[in-house]
Amino acid sequence: MSAGGKYRRHVAAALMLMPLVIFLGLFFVWPIVSMLSEAVSDPVVVKTLPSTTEAARRWDHASPAVPIMGQALVDDIRATTDDQAMGDVVRRLNSAKSGFRTLMMKTLSAARGSTGPLDLTTVDPRWQDNGYWEAIAAASGSRYTDRNLLAALDYTRNPQGQIEALPPSASNNADIFKRTFVISGLVTLMCIAIGYPFAMLAASVTGWKRQLLLGAVLLPLWTSLLVRTAAWIILLQDQGLINSLLQALHLTSGPLPLLFNRMGVVIAMTHVLLPFMVLPIFSVLIGIPGNLMPAAQSLGASKLRAFWHVLLPLSLRGVASGALLVFMSAIGYYITPALVGGPRDQMISAVIAFYSLNTANWGMAGALGIILLAATLALYAVYHRLTNDRPVKV
Repeated sequence: MSAGGKYRRHVAAALMLMPLVIFLGLFFVWPIVSMLSEAVSDPVVVKTLPSTTEAARRWDHASPAVPIMGQALVDDIRATTDDQAMGDVVRRLNSAKSGFRTLMMKTLSAARGSTGPLDLTTVDPRWQDNGYWEAIAAASGSRYTDRNLLAALDYTRNPQGQIEALPPSASNNADIFKRTFVISGLVTLMCIAIGYPFAMLAASVTGWKRQLLLGAVLLPLWTSLLVRTAAWIILLQDQGLINSLLQALHLTSGPLPLLFNRMGVVIAMTHVLLPFMVLPIFSVLIGIPGNLMPAAQSLGASKLRAFWHVLLPLSLRGVASGALLVFMSAIGYYITPALVGGPRDQMISAVIAFYSLNTANWGMAGALGIILLAATLALYAVYHRLTNDRPVKV
């Protein structure tokens, strides 16, 4: 083939891939880059309060800040006509030090309602507290910050720039991350306990029986997640089918608390994620020669011993792959814990939604998302390594 023909083939292939590249760029790469940018960018105070930012650089953090920064802040407030930007400044400073919202609202009214020099200590005595000025100085230090990333893990920087742990009453993001991993781990263990025997059963039959079993496990994937979660709410409630059946069989004297708690979350998430455990295990089991178990038994091993020493080691790769798939999917769940769980069962995705929708704190939402993304990518790297290893020779 001539050079011109090869070039045209390459161009045609590139044009065919272009829609996919554009799609990935718009709906995958760009949102991730935006999240990274929001998590580390902090330009609002620098842009909105330039004179205060300049004065903060001359402040030694030991002497009173009002004579140095007070009038600069007043001038910036009077010069700013963008109320939305000033609102962003107020939210940013209030997130750094509680009480800033009411203080700034009072100061805004006083500064814009007067002309000439203004002593902020007469507007509100709290301006004598250098802690408020420390928050302004920290926010105006740079357009980029690690404040959100540290806060996502319950850390912060003190006035000397050293990293230290936040007090327990200030944040509990680390505890919510631990809860997320614990719930995801419980769901993964439940999926293994249910999915492994089911995959063995599906691999041991053929024909329409296998198709029926695989269709049953794949059926949840064909139903909306919201519909499945609503169905579990009906099944798990006090007068639901499960509690009614248990009481009818005299196994319980009253309804079990299965809804709005940790057990309900694990049950509902296990049902949703079970296919991601069954299919990897099934794909490994059908590749194992069927004569290995009979051969082990013919050499004197019991069925249990043959399973433990022959079948289980050969199928562990599928178990590990399924466990990673389930765990990676579970740590990002939001709808199921929000609807089925209680206040102590919400996972980190609920906190990200809170910062995004309720407080418009995109920086904290992005920082939490980055940590969740980093954990997912690390698990995916392990999954990729497992699924690309050479198959076990038997």
